[in-house]
Amino acid sequence: MREKLSVIIAVYNEEENVCPLASAIHSALLHSGMEYEVIFIDDGSTDKTKERLYSISDQQTTIIELRRNYGQTAALKAGLDHASGHFIATLDGDLQNDPQDLIMMIDLIMNNSYDIVTGIRASRKDGFLLRKLPSMIANNFVRQVTGSNIIDNGCGIKVFRADVFKGIPLYGEMHRFLVSMAVLDGAKVKQVNVRHHPRIHGKSKYGLGRTLKVLSDLLLIKFLRKYEYKPMYLFGSTGIITSFAGTMILLWLLFDKINGHEIWGRPIMFLGVLLLFTGFQIISTGLILDMIVRKHFENNFARPYRIRNIKHAGKFTEK
Repeated sequence: MREKLSVIIAVYNEEENVCPLASAIHSALLHSGMEYEVIFIDDGSTDKTKERLYSISDQQTTIIELRRNYGQTAALKAGLDHASGHFIATLDGDLQNDPQDLIMMIDLIMNNSYDIVTGIRASRKDGFLLRKLPSMIANNFVRQVTGSNIIDNGCGIKVFRADVFKGIPLYGEMHRFLVSMAVLDGAKVKQVNVRHHPRIHGKSKYGLGRTLKVLSDLLLIKFLRKYEYKPMYLFGSTGIITSFAGTMILLWLLFDKINGHEIWGRPIMFLGVLLLFTGFQIISTGLILDMIVRKHFENNFARPYRIRNIKHAGKFTEK
């Protein structure tokens, strides 16, 4: 059986880019000798992106139209759920990635023991203040928090072994950390320089505001990686220490009261009561989260998106 490549592209308001991108992908892969499919996910575009996508009628292209804008992570998840390839490639929909680089990346992952080949935009064609600077800050924080050595987490062109990609949790805004999260799970990654083109059509969806989202997501990753399956370890330990401190303060005040000293109204008394009840609350939170985690793994069937319809090989499938 020939190995198959699935190329997944999530797009939002890229009406002038999707058709040239589809042509560029087919041009790059047509003579590769590899079976492939191209999956476009329209993430609730408000321009003519959907109509332009539906005008593509080749047998290798699948169009997934989401009911509204769910975000890039959910859109990638929708594409991944419908991908059938042994390898999964991702591209941005703005024509800044070069599909010709896929050939080199596929060759690396097929002929070596790499789980992921990811790009580095060595000569990035973006403005410094609004694009390069936030990216530099974000990549530095990601490396510090995750301990990975990924240079360019924001580069959209990547190639994964399908089993590795499908093992990465996709929710929230986690698309930014796909490779770093895989590294935390032991994936072997190769980083290569890729071409990067200036954006000609459309408007960038990124900016300085992305840095704050990255910081929030990094805190979540740090928590999930350490306590995802055992939240009680964090909340239980913290709650026990807090409750113990409050109990010790109140016992000391009780001893002081027995010795004839007035304790009512002293700030230390209110601190002791606060610590005691705060500790109980933290422990209760840990128990609730532990039950939620168990329930999640027992009923893990929910999807973070809703599909309106799918067009594959010229035919629509209503959803």
